Amino acid sequence: MNVEIALPAQAGFGEGPTWDTASRTLLWVDMGACTVHRFNPADGSNTTTAFGQPVAAAKPRTAGRGLVLSLRDGVAVTEAAGQLRWLADWSSDGVRGNDAAVDGAGRLWVGTIASESSPGWLARIPPRGKPDIAAGGLRISNGIAWSPDTTRMYHVDSPTRRIDVFDYDIDTGRAANRRVFADVTGTAGVPDGMCTDADGGVWVALFRAGAIRRYAPDGRLDREIPVPASLTTACSFGGPGLTDLYVTTARRDLGPAEPLAGNVFVIPDAAQGLEPVAFDG
Repeated sequence: MNVEIALPAQAGFGEGPTWDTASRTLLWVDMGACTVHRFNPADGSNTTTAFGQPVAAAKPRTAGRGLVLSLRDGVAVTEAAGQLRWLADWSSDGVRGNDAAVDGAGRLWVGTIASESSPGWLARIPPRGKPDIAAGGLRISNGIAWSPDTTRMYHVDSPTRRIDVFDYDIDTGRAANRRVFADVTGTAGVPDGMCTDADGGVWVALFRAGAIRRYAPDGRLDREIPVPASLTTACSFGGPGLTDLYVTTARRDLGPAEPLAGNVFVIPDAAQGLEPVAFDG
């Protein structure tokens, strides 16, 4: 498969690619720069919005009502005139927000990064009230994705070097029976962001390994695609037919040794992606 540069972004820490079907653009973030980007593959434009703290993920809301953001201190939605309305605030809890995803019913799930005093967790974020935690004791909660029939939810706690899977009830938004789906121990990298395709394949970015892996629904390694940037962070399907796999990467302190690090890449016609769902909140 060909890996092409979609956007020469040179991002310090590119993350969270998400296809916005309504605008036919790719949302992605530069976490350390506190910015959300909107890339238009049709004309190559990339617009940037800055926020006052690191932003780990940005997802579209229904009916064009702006974005929902996973920020360092919690979850917020964008309102008119660039204002934020907070849905969850964990600024005093010792954790920081990280990757996020929206299930097939429009619910938001967010993971957090632990501190020395507070373990991280993975939780559903309700429109009101406290996060509904499905898994605690995590260190770096990362990729979140669902099977095509929504009966499975996949998740990564990166330091474990595993992709885990839960049984998922789309009617209630409950995840249960966490278990190992695939183990990447023995590889150069650690699993980071991920997505799924229409055939049930699980695509995961391997941070520090410069690669994207696809696992079959039974957990068997199906293929590995090298990416010319070792800090490969996340992947998501997009494009007119949802067949192009977009990949974000980080540059951090790599310098001239990796001239392509920090760019947004695309793998055309990688597979058939799933229709993205906007946050209904």
